[in-house]
Amino acid sequence: MSIKIYDAETNEVKEVDKIKKTDLEWRQILSREQYLIARKKGTEEPMQGKYYAFQGKGVFRCVCCGTDLFYSRDKYDSGTGWPSFIAPVSELNVRMQPDRKLFTKRIEVVCARCNAHLGHLFEDGPLPAGNRYCINSAALSFQPEPYESSKTES
Repeated sequence: MSIKIYDAETNEVKEVDKIKKTDLEWRQILSREQYLIARKKGTEEPMQGKYYAFQGKGVFRCVCCGTDLFYSRDKYDSGTGWPSFIAPVSELNVRMQPDRKLFTKRIEVVCARCNAHLGHLFEDGPLPAGNRYCINSAALSFQPEPYESSKTES
């Protein structure tokens, strides 16, 4: 099955195959923490994730499949202890689904391509949209903007 995904590098929507792996395959390619969070819907301790206070410029990607998820320019300090974003790079790249775990109604954010658990969406973020995508660092990888790694002095 294929889906449409927005590619932040090319600024284009492209058609890609959904990614399906067995539990054993995910265990072999992810660290224990990445596996427990992204594949088993866990969460990391607040203020412990590597991207919580991270300030690099670029794109945060799904740790499981590399799909572009969030721009660093949309990251902000929500005071919650997890990386928070005001919006994804595209609504195509994430899916929202009900999460009724912990006896409360929440909205789970998952990668549209591989169904990795990323975190949750809350409606207490900054205006105008008011969204806070509260995302686990362990579900993310980071790609610096191209000019950062190739920048030279003139």
